[in-house]
Amino acid sequence: MNTRTTRTRIAAGAAVLAVLVAGTGSSRGADGPSGASGPAAQASAPGAAQAENCDTATSLPPAKNVNGAKIREIQQRKNLIVGIDLNSYNWGYRDPLDGAIKGFDIDLAKAIAKSILGDEGKITFKAVPTAKRVEAVKNGEVDMVVRTMTITCERLKEVDFSAPYFKVSQSLVVPRGGEKPKTVAEGVHGKRVCAAASSSSETELASGKHATAELRIVENQLDCLVLMQLGEIDATLADTVLAHAQLAQDPMVDIVDEQIVPAFMGIAMSKQAPDLVAWVNAVLVDYQGRGWQAAYDKWLAASMGARPEDAAKYHP
Repeated sequence: MNTRTTRTRIAAGAAVLAVLVAGTGSSRGADGPSGASGPAAQASAPGAAQAENCDTATSLPPAKNVNGAKIREIQQRKNLIVGIDLNSYNWGYRDPLDGAIKGFDIDLAKAIAKSILGDEGKITFKAVPTAKRVEAVKNGEVDMVVRTMTITCERLKEVDFSAPYFKVSQSLVVPRGGEKPKTVAEGVHGKRVCAAASSSSETELASGKHATAELRIVENQLDCLVLMQLGEIDATLADTVLAHAQLAQDPMVDIVDEQIVPAFMGIAMSKQAPDLVAWVNAVLVDYQGRGWQAAYDKWLAASMGARPEDAAKYHP
């Protein structure tokens, strides 16, 4: 593969510019007896994952076990520690107007905290870069990562995931104006293309399918938007949900119609905390029946489609 790769680090202040411009069925048992019943989100694994003989739609059966070791630890601590993103508009970001941390993933994390601790305010948010998400879970820095994180076979070797809570693909963001590429391959051919380090987008760009692209790898996907605003890149490959977030921030970018590499997003947790995984899946059963749509309407409908049939295609 002759792909040229350049690692780029963008100062934190530059990221602010972009902001202002705008399953179950697994045989694995949870820790202790089940306190909840019914399936969490369940669907066929996307093609990319099937190629690795891995079912990314499968997680532990939903169960709320107050005697689970990790649940006891969190309850004794009286605080849930969650790894989040502060650079993804409408998903996880700090509102520059009031300083509050907001977004679809933030609402979901609060619902989990309320279920475990009885109070959504008993939560500590820790900003985790894309490339550090798995490490933050494995070293115990956070109890979980709720951060637009795609479930992949490679990541499943190191951490456990909840049942899926959002369908996702890869989309290409390009500057508005001129002729928009018809496909992702056309949009990256011979171009300077940006992606976040250790993201599914970087994996796709480094797969050998796009050998003529000049890659710019940054810490967080929002840094790609800054580079595009500065004219230093020609395109950004990102999760479709993050591509729409960039479009919501900057009307001078556009999204190529083609979507590639279908997948699911999930909540990452330690392989040593099956009771927490099962508890989160129980929360998702209730959340997907009630809170999911309200959060979608609040944060995402304006950029991703407000009609129920549009929303449904993102729901597992």
